[in-house]
Amino acid sequence: MHNHDHSHEGHHHHHQVTPADVANKAFVAGIILNSVYVVAQAVAGFMTGSMALLSDAGHNLSDVASLALSLIAFKLAKVKATDTFTYGYKKSTILAGLTNAVILLIAIGLLGFESISRIFHPQPIEGGIVAIVASIGIAVNFGSAMFFYKNKDHDINTKGAYLHLLTDALVSLGVVVAGIVIKYTNWYWLDGAVSVAILIVILVGTWSLLTDSLRMSVDAVPANVEVASIEQLILKVKGVESIHHMHIWPMSTTENALTTHLVLNEQLTFDEKMKLVHKIKHELMHNNIHHSTIELESANRPCEETDCLSADE
Repeated sequence: MHNHDHSHEGHHHHHQVTPADVANKAFVAGIILNSVYVVAQAVAGFMTGSMALLSDAGHNLSDVASLALSLIAFKLAKVKATDTFTYGYKKSTILAGLTNAVILLIAIGLLGFESISRIFHPQPIEGGIVAIVASIGIAVNFGSAMFFYKNKDHDINTKGAYLHLLTDALVSLGVVVAGIVIKYTNWYWLDGAVSVAILIVILVGTWSLLTDSLRMSVDAVPANVEVASIEQLILKVKGVESIHHMHIWPMSTTENALTTHLVLNEQLTFDEKMKLVHKIKHELMHNNIHHSTIELESANRPCEETDCLSADE
């Protein structure tokens, strides 16, 4: 059964291998580029006393953290399964998304507190320097985002990285504008205000990451799969009488699994039934379900499991 499954996946390998490999290179490049910039930005932030720069540095640091987490998760997802971890560590990609969201929320809280106090007690800062440092940020973030552009639909971590970096480029633009305005007007409160605006941007972005990864953590049906349409897809196959007890859940941010019980036409020989199962699995493969387990039953000996009774009402 298992071997059959792998030979079956063989010609689907282009699905799984390349995007992850390209993504790996993008993650490494993104991590290095952003790490260097975070250090520069943090130093400038402390020297100029600009909360906007520090918030932006915090934002970029969260990027580095999320890129690093995703990269580790991708590596873990490739680890071979063992007797204890029969799925390998695929789920770690989901935990990475969750951890990342939680860390970001904590950072927002800390920076937000300081920024709000700065709006009420502004301190003089060098707007010109702030603008120059932030403009480098636009280039760094936009450049990094481009690394991920090709694979942004590969999985939530890659998409998260892409959107994150893109938002960062916009955020840096905001800081540049603020710096220029401060330089010519001495509205020092603007620094705290921009900082708060940045944090709200991060909060909005983080929220969907948090909800997505929480959904996956509790094995909810993945966003790119529609239960009803999968059911219809299977029922349309000639020879399938009925279907019940279907579960679909994410094994990782890129792979989904399904289990179901089918009743096939009684007239079919065992061999024909196996061919049919093979065909169904192939169809599912093209519909974002990478691992399916199908249990066959006969109509006159229905499923005894409690789940079936409730699902079959």
